[in-house]
Amino acid sequence: MKNQQLLDIANEFGTPVYVYDANSIQVQYEKLKTSFSDSTRFFYACKALTNINILKYIQQLGANLDCVSINEVKLGLKAGFTPERILFTPNCVDLAEIEEAMSFGVHINIDNISILEQFGNKYGNSYPIFIRINPHIYAGGNHKISTGHIDSKFGISIHQMRHIERIMKSTNLLVEGLHMHTGSEIKDADVFLQGLEIMFELSEQFPDLKYIDMGSGFKVPYQDGDMETDVKSLGKKVEKVFEGFKQESGKALELWFEPGKYLVSKSGHFLVKANVIKQTTATVFVGVNSGFNHLIRPMFYDSYHIIENLSNPQGAERIYTVVGNICETDTFAWDRKITEVREGDVLVFRNAGAYGFEMSSNFNSRLKPAEVLFLDGKPYLIRKRDEFEDLLKNQIEVL
Repeated sequence: MKNQQLLDIANEFGTPVYVYDANSIQVQYEKLKTSFSDSTRFFYACKALTNINILKYIQQLGANLDCVSINEVKLGLKAGFTPERILFTPNCVDLAEIEEAMSFGVHINIDNISILEQFGNKYGNSYPIFIRINPHIYAGGNHKISTGHIDSKFGISIHQMRHIERIMKSTNLLVEGLHMHTGSEIKDADVFLQGLEIMFELSEQFPDLKYIDMGSGFKVPYQDGDMETDVKSLGKKVEKVFEGFKQESGKALELWFEPGKYLVSKSGHFLVKANVIKQTTATVFVGVNSGFNHLIRPMFYDSYHIIENLSNPQGAERIYTVVGNICETDTFAWDRKITEVREGDVLVFRNAGAYGFEMSSNFNSRLKPAEVLFLDGKPYLIRKRDEFEDLLKNQIEVL
């Protein structure tokens, strides 16, 4: 998207506002589709961004859907995904939530021994499942987004295979898929190959296996000089090892990935207004009309977002610390070079499509921002900005 188009959106819909460029999502999806073999399927990890319009658009592109809650499953069905195109991978839920997902006919992925045993005792081989394995591979850009290490709550440890085998034997479980996800922001694509080798070894113990799901973690660049996962190179390497496995074992398994951030991060632009320029003895602050109630990633796990001044792109560069209007420390960026910011200027945070609005809140009783989809050259409002009444709509006054 062009900067002027973003400024026009800020003027039309106000700030703060999230803007998603549909064309960017399509480009990322096509990049994946052309990098891997036709037998590879992609399941959008919708926890990154679940606006119903985004789900519908991704469904129309041909992608499948990865869900981590029963409500994400329901949203996916409402968006047009058929049950066989939905994978449900919950964590720390009870059997009742899994049973509700079963009632919709979606793929079920179980990630702990307790639920696996409960499921097996009750349903046996009447409903095929996936099992999520924790491979004890440390990968990802930050400890908080690494999910495959030994201390992670996700998945069943590869050292607990004897437990899985006993449950399978005693309950006659039908296991059609093996799943692992090691983390986000994976810089070394060979981590996927390492994971595949583990999966291939485990596959010998699952005679009904059809699918191997490698999760995702494809990295997107957040700042100048940052790298992006080379999916074309990875696709070639994966195809080679899969062909070798097929020749050796005689099994033709289907490969699944779950890109979330990779599909929607670049598409997102978060627009805010500079409320105040505040100079102290040591720092020049730009105080904007937002905070970690709208974009928590920089405070939560030190994520970096390029910040640009759309209103004064040709101004002289100055050094600012960009902060929000929340009564907490909500620093978006320390000592950042930005063209001169004046009160009232519109700033843009790049790469804000994933886990931006999705993790927003009404902290400080502030209102959630609007969302806009830029599709075929036109902006469409896809979520209204909160109004004051929204803060009270679920409260029950007893006094």
